[in-house]
Amino acid sequence: MIPIKIDSVNVSEKKGTVKHAVPQIIVNLNGVVHDAHAGDWHRQVSMLSTESISKFEKEAKRKIKFGEFAENLTITGMNLIDSAPLDTFIINDVELEVTQIGKKCHGDSCAIFREVGNCVMPKEGIFCRVRHGGTIKAGDKGTFIPKIFTTHIITLSDRASKGIYEDRSGQRIVELTEHYFESKKRRQKIQKTLIPDDPQLLEQLILESANKYDIIITTGGTGIGPKDFTPDVIKPMLDKEIPGIMDMIRIKYGQEKPNALISRSVAGVIGNTLVFVLPGSVKAVEEYMKEILNLLEHLIYMLRGLDTH
Repeated sequence: MIPIKIDSVNVSEKKGTVKHAVPQIIVNLNGVVHDAHAGDWHRQVSMLSTESISKFEKEAKRKIKFGEFAENLTITGMNLIDSAPLDTFIINDVELEVTQIGKKCHGDSCAIFREVGNCVMPKEGIFCRVRHGGTIKAGDKGTFIPKIFTTHIITLSDRASKGIYEDRSGQRIVELTEHYFESKKRRQKIQKTLIPDDPQLLEQLILESANKYDIIITTGGTGIGPKDFTPDVIKPMLDKEIPGIMDMIRIKYGQEKPNALISRSVAGVIGNTLVFVLPGSVKAVEEYMKEILNLLEHLIYMLRGLDTH
């Protein structure tokens, strides 16, 4: 967590114009009351750091007023572009969730650009949506809280659960997931569970984990053998299935190894949780995770209503 301070709160009546500082703002689930950018969309509240403004002042060789770059909140305490979508700012009772870093600059078509001569917001400003409303005024203090992505990895195997052999597929998913989030510079927490081939136990684990974790990944039990029941347990629990992911993986790898076509792996959503049902071999896990991780960030954002195109 990083402490921040509010240097100014600002509003404007029209989009594309500079904002002016006010004593305080009221924030509701549509954004800042009486501000042109309030509404049912993902860029309800804009933020810019005083450090960014000071840097631009040196280039412009003039004093920049709070709000000139159309930011609702001018803050001190951190480099805002170090934040990322789904991170959170808490200021008094107000909870703001980051939705976008920077934006497209419209150049001469923007009143801010024409009046100020440039705009730092496209490069160093961020945008948020409101998760909880309240009031904010200059001088208030707040906290930046990075999003921690949580993953529950469940391995199904009678023999591994009895200690006859090591759970290599579950451990490989842990390694790949850790590397993925580290490469994105995002925080993470992984829970790993090893259970026997027990459909009732699996169903209970999924029920307990859905909406508690961002991601659930199972490994094992996707074939057609007598103990291959994982898709049969999980598929009816999905609110939405995402068939294209697993279909593409089966076709891609099945061209060289026809046995890959036997897998009944499933992908989908339960509430706010992404669910992936993977085969039990380490090789298959590596193939599946490669394709899933290519889509994961987009899936996470889409599930939470963020358009990151």
